[in-house]
Amino acid sequence: MTNIDYEVIGDVAHVRLNRPEKHNGLTLDMIDDLAKAADRSAKDRSLRAVVLSGNGESFCSGLDFASTGTQRARVMRNLIPKRHTVANNFQAAGWAWRSVPVPVIAVVTGHCFGGGMQVALGADFRFAAPKSDFSIMEARWGLIPDMSLSASIAELTTIDIAKRLTMTGEIFSAAQALEYGLISGVADDPYAAADELIAAVRERSPDAVAASKALFEQTWYNGSRLSFPVEQALQIRLLRGRNHAIARKAGLAKSKPEFTERQF
Repeated sequence: MTNIDYEVIGDVAHVRLNRPEKHNGLTLDMIDDLAKAADRSAKDRSLRAVVLSGNGESFCSGLDFASTGTQRARVMRNLIPKRHTVANNFQAAGWAWRSVPVPVIAVVTGHCFGGGMQVALGADFRFAAPKSDFSIMEARWGLIPDMSLSASIAELTTIDIAKRLTMTGEIFSAAQALEYGLISGVADDPYAAADELIAAVRERSPDAVAASKALFEQTWYNGSRLSFPVEQALQIRLLRGRNHAIARKAGLAKSKPEFTERQF
């Protein structure tokens, strides 16, 4: 991968943006590789979590216009939806993490601007350092966010806040991001906050965790008529699985379960 580090430590995949001298500004290669990293994570059944972060001072300063501005033809190609999906390459960099059947946690330090913010919002959880700052910065370039933010931000905050931040491109603090509902928490050590959540998730069946994520990804915008059949199908699948039997047996015995590799 180009300027993306992918490292598996134990049962956690660490995906790090790696252009620290540019505050991890996104190139077209990095955008493509983020989707590839998500696909790689989705296929690894040994994983229990993914941590997204940026090497150096910042998570991501957004699209590197100096780099992408000389590749107009490729930019236009990347705007065309990929085969068998409604997402194009830009949108897949943020949204592909929703298809990874483990918790994806973004750890934000420094700047989280533009495309970087859209990648962070594509994660399931976001923990930020107190001095980190955020912006939907596309407005400063006469553009709108186009890396899946229209879907992700709608799940997290109100429409007036989404419109304001998108129209103005204003920079706001981690405390404000928490108030707006855009991040999960602010911590002096956001990596430790991520590790704490991962430790809690490890105590549960990997199949149930995957099904929990699938449940909400498939039903969040739907009413009961469409949501209830999804619940039913996921639960039946879990009831037939080996990890449910392990969890049930451990629960009755009041012992710690030893789960098998994710089957879901």
